[in-house]
Amino acid sequence: MGQIKFGTDGWRAVIAEDFTFTNVERVAQATADYWNANPIAGTQSRAVVGFDRRFLSDQFARRVAEILAGNGLQVTLTLTPTPTPAVSLGVKTQRAIGGVMITASHNPAAFNGFKLKAHYGGSAEPAVCQGVEAMLDKNPVRDVSLDDAIQQKQVLVKDIRPAHYAAVKRLIDFPLIAKSKLRFAHDALFGVGAGCFDALLAGTTCQVTTLNGAHDPFFGGINPEPIPRNYGPTAAYLRKHPHDICLVTDGDADRVGGMDGRGHPLSTHQLICLLLRHFIVNRKVRGRVVKALTTTSMVDKMCATHGLELTETPVGFKYVASEMLKGGVLLGFEESGGIGFPGHIPERDGILAGLMLLELLATERKSVNKLIAGLEKQFGPHHYGRIDTHFPLEKRAALMDFCKNNPPPTLLRSSVVEVKSFDGVKFIAADGSWLMLRGSGTEPILRIYAEAKSDMAARKLLKLGVTLTQRV
Repeated sequence: MGQIKFGTDGWRAVIAEDFTFTNVERVAQATADYWNANPIAGTQSRAVVGFDRRFLSDQFARRVAEILAGNGLQVTLTLTPTPTPAVSLGVKTQRAIGGVMITASHNPAAFNGFKLKAHYGGSAEPAVCQGVEAMLDKNPVRDVSLDDAIQQKQVLVKDIRPAHYAAVKRLIDFPLIAKSKLRFAHDALFGVGAGCFDALLAGTTCQVTTLNGAHDPFFGGINPEPIPRNYGPTAAYLRKHPHDICLVTDGDADRVGGMDGRGHPLSTHQLICLLLRHFIVNRKVRGRVVKALTTTSMVDKMCATHGLELTETPVGFKYVASEMLKGGVLLGFEESGGIGFPGHIPERDGILAGLMLLELLATERKSVNKLIAGLEKQFGPHHYGRIDTHFPLEKRAALMDFCKNNPPPTLLRSSVVEVKSFDGVKFIAADGSWLMLRGSGTEPILRIYAEAKSDMAARKLLKLGVTLTQRV
């Protein structure tokens, strides 16, 4: 039946290999057993189940709903493929004990996944995931047919996207966007974000162009991840049909990437810094800033300049979310394009991030490139690079120990002044450049990250990272 192990955000596996109906049933039963054994004050015996556009996602979600209902839970099952943040918000607003999202997010089309959502509307903490794993196969699968469950009002099939749209509209200056006449492109990468901005901006002066919006379980032959190597066809379109900005969402629309209006890629770090500046300068809000360890050091400089407290977390949005739950957070973000906003859910939301970028452009009335140039003039250029290289799992601990205890004296002639080792090993130089090595949680892959003042310098740091791996 295969081992089921929860990773950084739920359980993912290849469809028909380990991601089978039998294994999904086992996980759904274990989830129901865990929730029933661990009630949470203030919540109801209720769950929200959603799904993306992947092969059989709707059928897997239906099966999860049948099993949760068979274990006495009231279930809201989404009517249609739905963004993950809409499911998370549904959990929070319905005071449900939790939620399940059937998605493998940005993974290749062969994968599917089971994302577990906690009662607060964010990813379940590691202890909860371990608790579910411990419940596997403790009880036989109990279920009820979906038709019977609907008839008995145990399962409600509902489109929960309008409630999410209403919630995000309340968090932005929607009238300002509505009259801005912005030309906005959205590359949905064939994921569930398709059509969301058309619905949100219908009846406004904004012109919305949705690209790669068809329902294609093969994602047009790419991984639905918002990174430049997947932007080719959209970049070509934008060169011929300029817009003010193009937002890119991943397969389940919780993460963002982007391009300028002519198809040049914007890094997630640039988008993060633009939004942080917007919150500080235009919205005039204060608070603690939370970032994952692999996020640009421009954030550190911005926080220092504006006197804001900065908290750094390990990689994985669940760590950012746990800081957001403590309160007082201005923004929370991670390098892969996950951004969390105050007054919402402790969760990444690619739809809300897109609207916030539109609010920024409507407020400033400047091009996104001019805004980025302004940031670089104030805080200096920041060029980022990352490579993923194969590295044996059994040698990883030795590599991390070696790096921690033998840091390079300099990074490109600038002295190494700090070494952080709470998630991988990160070397930070006096001039702000940095190099980091960190293993994947589940695969024999080592990720090497670097940031420097130029693309060439960042590439040299990545080479140094590869050299360090060869020492072990």
